[in-house]
Amino acid sequence: MKLLRKHCAIPAIISAGLLSLPALAIDLTAQLPSRISEVKAGNQQVVLLGQELTVGQRAPAFKVVDNNFKTVQLSDFSGKTVLISVIPSVDTGICSLQTKRFNSEVANLPDEVVLLTISTDLPFAQKRYCQQEQVADMAVVSDAVWRDFGSNYGLLIKDMGLLTRAILLIDNKGHLQYQQLVPELAQEPDYADALTALAELLKKS
Repeated sequence: MKLLRKHCAIPAIISAGLLSLPALAIDLTAQLPSRISEVKAGNQQVVLLGQELTVGQRAPAFKVVDNNFKTVQLSDFSGKTVLISVIPSVDTGICSLQTKRFNSEVANLPDEVVLLTISTDLPFAQKRYCQQEQVADMAVVSDAVWRDFGSNYGLLIKDMGLLTRAILLIDNKGHLQYQQLVPELAQEPDYADALTALAELLKKS
């Protein structure tokens, strides 16, 4: 019975009003740098959180999770060329089109290229989406747990908890070689430009 009382201590404190559930929540983005970007949602410019990156710099490390909550890190793809398709949510039409488009491109690319889609959707939602839409050729991973990717790449939309739409290319030496921030959230990216950049990058590697 003593053990039972010990385990009930925290709920008892909460129910007594001494500790509220909101107080337990931690704002992981509170200390991040912010900037007004050129990206727009409707007529409003979007404020992005995290460190703004420049092409040519070392790609920051990040960790996300797959649909089984297994950690996936950039270092897992050491020596590979990585194309990252960044979307706000798989549950929107434009994001779905973007995800399916890059999934269809996997068959056209050499094994040395890794394609990832990253969003802040929960892994459960990503798993459901991939099953329904038969997205099986590339990994769709979640930044929902730590917001590590969005923070390190400066792509997290303030007060929304979503990632802005973007395409990134990281070369096999771990440097960011291409970055496309789509100027309007409701707009598809320039696929041709990104795939041309990928082809040129592969020629140099």
